Amino acid sequence: MARGNIGRVRATRSAGMLPAVLALTSAALLTGAAVYTVDRAGCVDPGQYIRHDNHIELVGGCVDGSELPAAPQGTSHEAGDVQPGNFRP
Repeated sequence: MARGNIGRVRATRSAGMLPAVLALTSAALLTGAAVYTVDRAGCVDPGQYIRHDNHIELVGGCVDGSELPAAPQGTSHEAGDVQPGNFRP
């Protein structure tokens, strides 16, 4: 009877390892896909954020200002008009 239990214990341990192996394999594949995607992005200058007195500016990078949507018309950016809800990172 003891021999029969040993076989079941080994089968249970190997079955318990399958989800861990699959999780590690999928994590490695997703990491590889992310590295490949970033490598192929084609942006040589990643840019940097520079903090000024009252705003943060992105200098450099691969973002072309002409491709961005226009700012809404009729709004002012004076210090009195800026509310915490108006902040967009």
